[in-house]
Order: sequence, then C-alpha cells, then structure tokens
Amino acid sequence: MKARFTDALRVFLTVATISSVISVATLPLNAQAQVRALPDFTDLVEQVGPSVVNIRTSEKVVVNPSQGSPNEEEMLDFFRRFGLPIPNMPKQAPRRNQPQQPQEEEQPKGVGSGFILSSDGLIMTNAHVVDGADEVLVTLTDKREFKAKIIGADKRSDVALVKIEATGLPAVKVGDVSKLRVGEWVMAIGSPFGLENSVTAGIVSAKMRDTGEYLPFIQTDVAINPGNSGGPLINMRGEVVGINSQIYSRSGGYMGISFSIPMDEAVRVSDQLRSSGRVSRGRIGVQIDQVNKDVAESIGLGKPVGALVRSVESGSPAEKGGVEAGDIITKFDGKVIEKSSDLPRIVGATKPGTKSTVTVFRRGATKDLSVVIAEVEADKPMAKASGKEEKPKASASAQLLGLVVADLTDAQKKDLGVKGGVRVESATEAAARAGLREGDLILQVGNVEVLSVKDFESVVAKFDKSKALSVLFRRGEWTQYAILKASK
Repeated sequence: MKARFTDALRVFLTVATISSVISVATLPLNAQAQVRALPDFTDLVEQVGPSVVNIRTSEKVVVNPSQGSPNEEEMLDFFRRFGLPIPNMPKQAPRRNQPQQPQEEEQPKGVGSGFILSSDGLIMTNAHVVDGADEVLVTLTDKREFKAKIIGADKRSDVALVKIEATGLPAVKVGDVSKLRVGEWVMAIGSPFGLENSVTAGIVSAKMRDTGEYLPFIQTDVAINPGNSGGPLINMRGEVVGINSQIYSRSGGYMGISFSIPMDEAVRVSDQLRSSGRVSRGRIGVQIDQVNKDVAESIGLGKPVGALVRSVESGSPAEKGGVEAGDIITKFDGKVIEKSSDLPRIVGATKPGTKSTVTVFRRGATKDLSVVIAEVEADKPMAKASGKEEKPKASASAQLLGLVVADLTDAQKKDLGVKGGVRVESATEAAARAGLREGDLILQVGNVEVLSVKDFESVVAKFDKSKALSVLFRRGEWTQYAILKASK
C-alpha cells in the first residue's frame, strides 16, 4: 500500500513539473525573460546615484531680538518630545533704555533634489524647490557642499537651473522620452523628507497625462514624497527621462500616483534658461474650451476634437488674423489639435514673431487663417502687503472645498490688471484634486463674479454640497475652469 502511494506521488510530481515547464515554455521569449527574473536596480544606483544632489534652501526673515527666534519654541518642543535634555539657550539681556533693532536671519525654507546636467556644475531641479530662496545649498553624494547660483526658473513648466562652482562632476545621460513605453520599469532617486539618496522604483503608468499645464506629464507608480521634487526619473538604461515634480494625494503624502516632467520638454526650457535666464513662449490671444460630443455632432464636426474659441482678445494676433468666437481650432501649423489643452502647448512652443497657419472649423466648413505669434508676458509676482498680516481662515463651507483665500491689495489689483478676485492661500482636498494651487486667482464661482472674500464666502455658502461647483481661475496669463466636488 505504501509503495503504491509513493509511486502515485512520484507520478503526480513529475506531471506537475512537466506542466510547469510547458506553461512557461509556451510563453513568448520576451515574456519568459520577465517570468525568470525581476529587474535589478543595483547597477543603476551605482551608475546614476553620484549625479543626484540634495538641495536645501533658506530665506532671510526679519527677527526682533527681544522676542527670540521664531524657531526657538519648535526646537524646545523637539527636545521635549524625544526626552532629550533641554540645552541652555541664553538670551542676551537688552540694555536698559536701548531699543532693540530688528535683525535679518537666514531660516530654512525647504528641501528638494536635483541632478547634475553637466560636469561643470550645472544642475537641474524644480522651480518650486528654489522659488523665493535667498540661499541655495547643494550637497553632493561625497558630502561636499556648495552655495549655488540660480541661473533661471520657469514656474509654468516647473523647471529650474542652478550652478555650482565645481568641475569634473558626474553628469547624467539624457534619455529619449519618445522611446519610453507604458509598463516600462523606472527608478527615482531623491531626498524624500530630507532622507538623502533614497531609491524607489515602479513602472510607467501613462504618458502624455494632461494636467492643464504647458507640459504633458509622465505618470508612474514610483513612490514620490516631499523632498523628491527635482530628482531624476531613470529608465533601465541609466538615462534620465523625467524630473519628478508632482503627486496626486488626498493626504499630502504618496498615494500611488506620481508625475514627472518629460526630459525632452525640460531640456527645451533649460536651453532657454541657460541662454537668457527666462523662457519665451508664444500666444495668439484666445480663451478656449473643450469641444464636447453634443456640440461636435450638432455643428457637423463629427467627433469631439479641437479647441472651442470662447473669446478673442482685442488687438491680439488671433483677432488680427480673423479668428472669431465660436470657431473650433482643429489644426495649428498642420498639427492636429485633439483636445483643447494641446493648443496652448503647441502655440507656447512656437517662437514669437513666427507666421503660423491656424485651421478653424466655422459654420460647417474649414478655413485656414494666418496669424503672427506674440509673446506671453512673464508671470507677475503678487505684491506683498506691508505691515502685519493675519493669516486668512476658511469658513466651514470653504473648508469642505479645501480652500483658504485672501483679498487682493490695491497694489496687487493694479499689478495684475484686474478689478477684483481672491488669491488662493491654500488648496487641499477637493480644491487640490481639481488642480487649484497656492497663488491662483479665483475670478468666478458657479457663474458668479467674485471680487472679494466676502463675495466668495457668500457664493460658496449657498451652493448645493451634493453637486459640483465650477470655479474660473487665472494662473499667470491663462484663465481656465476647475470643477470642485465637496469633501464628504
């Protein structure tokens, strides 16, 4: 009996082994390779790791000596939380009858990442990493530290270049983004939460991901967290194919979706920053919207493609070229406009002064128009209010949307050329999911013009929390809509 059981077991194991071999053998050769082994990133880390840098920024703040440093209480709290002995922090007693003059102090502002673009010390990172910094410190993997000079930063693409005085540095190799495939393994190196040279890996989830900006992003599932910004996205050949820039998150931390700026677009921006310190972009002066299915069918366009012209700016290249409100722009210089967001990207990449052909669909027929591209004005920074300024607070209704807004000063209105609106001070939850961010200017909420925080609060308080709310906002020179759904 025991012999029969042993023989039966031997036959079963033999058949199972043969079946396993057959099932793998029947796979295509490239699939068999994937079954046999997962990717090994160790060589890539050794190859690219030395080219990745840590970036720390600081800003100058005015401190009243009689009140102590603003960070003093945070330092004391740190020692208390970890049960460490609190060090003596003596304060110099002010001399009697002698007023204490405010002093400037350098205070930490943020931490990010970057990578060496050339051996002579040119480093690429995100614009938001160095935005507002008075000092930029770059630390290499060999622990050498340098003060960096900001060559240029472009907020629209979120690309910045900084320079350190060093030679013989290990520069990265730039990869061909057009050859990057969805499903391909990629790796990121950076300083999440200040943890230098952290390595994470994943796959490309999507390409040409539309976020409403000038650049179509690479979407991955590589773990990216605060501090990873500006670091490289690397393919399996050790080439940089993107700059890690954004994440989709409801918590502020990584939730499985991250976005990188395609390296080909970043190089175009960096070339202009290197030569002139700024980026020149084209514009034609139209406000556009997406073409939906119902509109496309009703006007005989067939399918929902192109960009619907909602308005034409007076005196703009579009008006001079004959573009009218209601036109649907289907091509620009022969390039097909599949969706409305394609148009500002293609026009923006066109050199100002260029004579271009705009193909429009108007009253059932197509027509070619000639326009001369103008230049987009540089972003105008918000003027800072003088004196003490209380931090704005959100009402209960605004909190459901994740928005904190503030009134514009007269100086800001004049500088921006607007009669009103509210500035976004903070965007979380529903607002962040809809794409709003700090610095955006809200002009309209639910088809109602907003001139002040009072107007904003009044409109938001009345809206149906179970429905979506449209918000018209301006970012730089461009105005667009966001759809907000209140958090439950």
